[in-house]
Parts: sequence; C-alpha cells; structure tokens
Amino acid sequence: MFPIRDHNPSGRTPYVVYGLIAANVLVFLSQLGIMSDGRALSQLYFDWSIIPARISSGDGYHTLVSSIFLHGGWMHLAGNMLFLWIFGDNLEDKLGHGRFLAFYLACGIGAGLVHVLAAPVSMVPTVGASGAIAGVMGGYLLLFPRARVDILLILIVFFRVFAIPAWVMLAAWFTMQFIGGLGADPDAGGVAYWAHAGGFAIGLALIAPVWFRLGGPAFWSRTHGLPQHPETRYRLSQTRIPRVPRK
Repeated sequence: MFPIRDHNPSGRTPYVVYGLIAANVLVFLSQLGIMSDGRALSQLYFDWSIIPARISSGDGYHTLVSSIFLHGGWMHLAGNMLFLWIFGDNLEDKLGHGRFLAFYLACGIGAGLVHVLAAPVSMVPTVGASGAIAGVMGGYLLLFPRARVDILLILIVFFRVFAIPAWVMLAAWFTMQFIGGLGADPDAGGVAYWAHAGGFAIGLALIAPVWFRLGGPAFWSRTHGLPQHPETRYRLSQTRIPRVPRK
C-alpha cells in the first residue's frame, strides 16, 4: 500500500520541488558509471554519505547535506521522488520557495543527526532523501490533515486505488517507522527508521509556528483540515480488478 497522488492542487509552480527532483536524478545518473566498481562506490559513500562513527568523531559534517542527494538504487530514488512530488508542492505553496528549501534541508540535516544519535558508532553508510521528505510529510500532516490521498493497494492479484484522508496514511507511515526503529539494530544497516521518524517529528515542529500563525486549532476548525481551495478531480479516482466467479 503506497500513495500515488493527492487531491490537493498547488497554487503556484513548485520550482524548488522540480529542482530537488532534478538534482537527485542527475546525481544518481552521474554515479551510474561506478555502480559496478565496488572500490569507487565505497569511496563515494565514504566521502559523501553519513557514517555515524565519522560524525561522532567530529568529522564529515558536510555529509549531513550531501547524503540527502545520494540514493542506492532506482527504486530507492523513485520512491523518494514520488513522495516528494505528492507532498512537497503544497508545502512550497504555503511557505514560499526560499523558506521551503530551507525547511527541506533543515529536516534532512535533523534526520541525519537523529540517525547518528541512534547509532553513534556505526560504520554503515547512510544515503537518501527520505529523512528530508519525512519532514515534508510531517508538515503536510499539520496543515492538510484531511486532504485526500489516493492509495494503491496491491494484494497478490487484487489492485485498487482508493482515497483516504492524509492523516490516516501519514500517521500509519510514522507508526511503522517508529515501531521499526524499536525493533531494528541501527548498527546493522538497512532502513534508517529513526532518521525517518526523526525527520517527520522535526517537520512537525518546524511547521508548528506556521500553523499557529494561521490560527492553530481555529485554523483546523475553519478549514475542517481540508485544503482551502477546490480539490483536484481525477477521471479515474477508483479502480478495481473485476472478479471472475467460479463455475
């Protein structure tokens, strides 16, 4: 189950989201030539990915930013860019281009620091924009909790697209990251659950002043948690694989 789009149109062109997606794709394409060279790839990750033990020793602080633009594979890149595309444009619309870029980078850096705190002596390189994008998701939850998000559900041979409130999808995602962090060994590599959960919490905290300026709980009462403009209508809002009865 994963989101494919929301029904929350942006009021302005999300140039920063476009730029971030382009930057991530270009960086990934630039490293394709060394993907089969283990030595070169290891050097790339040592120089530019987050290695908690390195940062704990007082070195490599630049990797808190550079790691946000590195990805380990096509699916890693595609998944992150899809989430950024769905949730990022609305926050950029609300914050403005410059403030959104600062917010995105702050969430990414904060998520990286949370990961370092969770595994301070780990030598496992960590890459990906997911910590920064988790912050975007946290901010989206606070500003548009009831915006509709289309979810693609895949159960073996059953496929269906259906719309749910954003808060349901985002709360479920955060819960999975938190539980995953409790059960995972942060020194063993794999998914950086605490970076995801930390980025999400940082995004909530950074957007909270904006939410309060809009009225806080009164803003939710006024908007009912919905976008303040008509939602996007898609031609195919739901799909279902037809069932063939047994004879």
